[in-house]
Amino acid sequence: MKNTGLLKIATLVITVLFFVACDKDDDSSVAVTVNGTVLVGDRSDFNGDIDASFTGIEGSDSRSFIWNNNLNTADYNADITASTVGTFQITVEDSEGSIVLNRTIDGGTEPDTIGGVTSLGVSGIWTVTIQVTNFTGDGSFSLSEGN
Repeated sequence: MKNTGLLKIATLVITVLFFVACDKDDDSSVAVTVNGTVLVGDRSDFNGDIDASFTGIEGSDSRSFIWNNNLNTADYNADITASTVGTFQITVEDSEGSIVLNRTIDGGTEPDTIGGVTSLGVSGIWTVTIQVTNFTGDGSFSLSEGN
C-alpha cells in the first residue's frame, strides 16, 4: 500500500513539473505525447505503430522523434478534435532525409482530419516532426508501417 501512495505522489510531482517546464509564459503551452511518452525535447526513438496526441493553449513549438519503419511507406492519420486557431503540421522524412509526408491542418476550418499513405521512401530510421503554431485545442495522429 505504501508503494501505491508513493507512486501517486511521484506521478503528481512529475506531472506538475512537466506543465511548469512546458509553459513558455503564463498563458501558452504545448504538449506532445507519443505511445504514452511525453516528448520533452527531441530525438526520442520508437518502433512499431505510433499513437500520439497533442494539446496547445495558444502555443507554438515543435517536437521530433525517430521511428523505425521497416517498409517503404507509412499509413498516417491526424485529427484536430477541438481547435479554434493555429495550425498542426506533420513532416516525415525517410532514412535518407527525403520528405515523404508534409501535411498541415488549420484550426477553425474544415477538413479537420487528414489521412492516407506517405510517398515512397527508403526503409530504416525515419524522422517525424510535429509543429504546432499558435495552436489552441487538441488532437491526435498515428503512423504505422505501410504496405
